[in-house]
Amino acid sequence: MTTRRQFIAASGGSLALLSLSGVAPGILAQAASAHAAEGGDRVLVVIQLSGGNDGLNTVVPIGDPEYYKNRFTLAIGKNAVLKIQDGLGFHPSLVGLSKVLEAGSLAIVQGVGYPQPNRSHFESMDIWHTARMQNEGRTQGWLGRYLDATGGRREAEVAGLHLGEERQPLALASLSTAIPSIQSMERFRLEAGRRGDLSSDIDMAVAAARPAGDDLLSFVQRSTSGALAASRRVEKALAKPGSNVRYPSTGLGQKLQTVAQLIGAGLETRVYYLTLDGFDTHSDQDDSHAALLGELSGAVAAFCDDMSKRGQADRVLGIAFSEFGRRVKENASRGTDHGAAAPLFAFGGKVTPGVIGKHPSLTDLDDGDLKYHTDFRRVYATLLEGWLGWPTRDVLGGDHKPLPILKA
Repeated sequence: MTTRRQFIAASGGSLALLSLSGVAPGILAQAASAHAAEGGDRVLVVIQLSGGNDGLNTVVPIGDPEYYKNRFTLAIGKNAVLKIQDGLGFHPSLVGLSKVLEAGSLAIVQGVGYPQPNRSHFESMDIWHTARMQNEGRTQGWLGRYLDATGGRREAEVAGLHLGEERQPLALASLSTAIPSIQSMERFRLEAGRRGDLSSDIDMAVAAARPAGDDLLSFVQRSTSGALAASRRVEKALAKPGSNVRYPSTGLGQKLQTVAQLIGAGLETRVYYLTLDGFDTHSDQDDSHAALLGELSGAVAAFCDDMSKRGQADRVLGIAFSEFGRRVKENASRGTDHGAAAPLFAFGGKVTPGVIGKHPSLTDLDDGDLKYHTDFRRVYATLLEGWLGWPTRDVLGGDHKPLPILKA
């Protein structure tokens, strides 16, 4: 008889590159007919800027003298910024995003945050991932709840996909939806044949390891089968030719190129989740922050160009967020410490281009940090109701007024 330990070991051989966020069986009796009619084929791409992006040096308030008083070595010169509008400009590394804005495909949402901001990376990211202010009930992510509610556990589909070497984000944690993580595209391609050879052995091991009445193992069985099906579909989609758009040879650039290829190949995936790490710039911020913004900018610009050339721009929406911004005043190490409110970017063919909301005051502060004026859950409400066609309350646990990010 196959033991649980043998089953897990056998499963691990085939799923080394695919991990699952579901941890227990669950049934959500939501009818999805309205969802299929409204936003049923739209795609959401989420880019997480991990570490706390310095919003003040990303969207620069060059018209405010307080900026230069507080950023005595880190301030971006007025002549160096890429103009957004009077008094505001992009960091000079954001050439690509500046072009996306000029093309009418970028929205800049100012002053995004939440009440009583938490300056811990882990706590703040958990809040963003779950849309829950309190620690209770943070077993599911906001996107995991959405995919569960819309019936994302159908084996034939890959409802959501995480691309990255890091642990799968809590935002995708679900009760009943198998959400694969692709840790390395190169390893995925190299081991695709090996995974195919093992799949029948894994299916047999799963069946042999299932004792009667074991609900947890039954769920793992369904999830494993779903992961194998997802693996085969992703492999098939990646085998199709890509476009002639040239992407930067950066980590984020390669991930977004993969997303574009999967979208172009017709993979029925609603949510893609990617991360760009390194924004915890406590010291010597200048060069590292410039490089990170350049990586973000070049990758997003190439992706938007690719979506446009594939005729997919109007059905793909992307956002880039960070768990918090940085303090207004730079520190003694030529860096910045954990702050609060920060800008958020939305990109795609259906966004309302330009700046949404005023830049937060640099004199009316919250313990040295910018005060938020736009709750991030309003952004989520816009994505859910305005883009994905799903009721906000079902996922966020409350009503939050959408923002004018999308064109009517």
